[in-house]
Amino acid sequence: MRLGLRLFLGFFLVVGLAALFVMRVFVEEVKPGVRQAMESTLVDTANVLAAMAAEDLASGRIADGRFAADLARVRERDPRATIWRFPKRSIDYRVTVTDARGIVVFDSEGRDLGRDNSRWNDVYRTLRGEYGARSSPEAPGSERTVMHVAAPVFDPRDPARRIGVLTVAKPNRTLEPFIEASQRSILGKGAWLIGLSALVGLLMTWWLARRIGRLNRYAQAVAAGEPVPPPPRRRDEIGDLGRALEDMRRKLEGKAYVEQYVQSLTHEMKSPLAAIRGAAELLQEPLPEADRRRFARHIQDQQQRLTETIDKLLALAEVEQHGWLQRREPVDLAALLRQAASAVEPRLAASRLQVRLEGVPPSVTVQGDAFLLRQALANLLDNAVAFSPPGGTVTLALAERGGQVRASVRDEGPGVPDYATGRVFERFYSLARPDGGARSSGLGLPFVREVARLHGGEAWLVNRDGGGAEAGLTLPSA
Repeated sequence: MRLGLRLFLGFFLVVGLAALFVMRVFVEEVKPGVRQAMESTLVDTANVLAAMAAEDLASGRIADGRFAADLARVRERDPRATIWRFPKRSIDYRVTVTDARGIVVFDSEGRDLGRDNSRWNDVYRTLRGEYGARSSPEAPGSERTVMHVAAPVFDPRDPARRIGVLTVAKPNRTLEPFIEASQRSILGKGAWLIGLSALVGLLMTWWLARRIGRLNRYAQAVAAGEPVPPPPRRRDEIGDLGRALEDMRRKLEGKAYVEQYVQSLTHEMKSPLAAIRGAAELLQEPLPEADRRRFARHIQDQQQRLTETIDKLLALAEVEQHGWLQRREPVDLAALLRQAASAVEPRLAASRLQVRLEGVPPSVTVQGDAFLLRQALANLLDNAVAFSPPGGTVTLALAERGGQVRASVRDEGPGVPDYATGRVFERFYSLARPDGGARSSGLGLPFVREVARLHGGEAWLVNRDGGGAEAGLTLPSA
């Protein structure tokens, strides 16, 4: 099971179970809560009515006195009320009054007159000076119940003497619509809560999985030796882990990189240093002036070769050390190509060469580093000039097609031998010049390849059908 799915299931399980538990508690508490509120209201009502009925009960007129007449008129009233979307069109109270022995002497519904209620909890406890209440079935065997709340009736002439009990009864079924509505509301809002929790969990899981996946892809790319940019910097544990991985990669790659370049530089410096040492030893002996000048010039050439090698090696090291482009801005590649052509014109004139621009549009924009792209084009031009015969032409071309920009440099030289076509981009690999000149450092084309990689493109070199070679860059268009 993938980490993202585990995170989502874990989050949803915790939140979902908590929500279900809370919903269940709320739903189970609705019914007793509503009934407790109704009982509190019945207590107030019973005590008010008990005070109102005291005079009639003490005088023996409870069945036909003013209290009975008032209750009869109350039962005929239509409240015309709407409570929480439920209409109420009748009075649901039933009032009974017992004497001091617990015998019913008044019933607002006229059903239980003369019945002995002294054993019912409401009457029994109230006559003993306690709080009396009970819930009883509406009818024998019925699951519906009626709540009875009692209050003592005191003698108006002797407030300390109980002369009876007044009980107010209200069917619990009158509360069921409100209880069910509350439960439905809780369940509905709970469902929304669980759905919202699932959405939040999904978003959090997607966010975490996306960041962890990006870190995983970065670690795999580093393990495979691919140059990749580090994860974005974040101020949290995942960001700290990404920075730690990037620091570790830099240290490990830096160590291997230094070792590799020290070996390469040592290898390349052996030949020029040996030549310089040999020429220096010969110059210590008496020599004809012509030989002395020849050996001194040889030392100077080797020194220049060493300087060129070190400079190009440093430039190549700088671009190779970056797994990503440090600077990115719109660059007019057509303008860079024209600048490179203008910069090489003095050297072309000395070699009796011509430069020609072919199909270069007024402007072609790519995203990248103008300095690196200018250096890469200069390296391609240097190679073309070095391998072009006197009187030849170096052609610069630029084309944009299918979201790609293709900049190329063509010469009219001998081309690349078959055995070397697969190695021209290797570091320190170079070919002999057609005019017998010294070999180059072999670092120009590797530099071009690294610049192309940093810009998301590629470098290439092929032989032309009509003779000569063509090298260039293919870059994504902006």
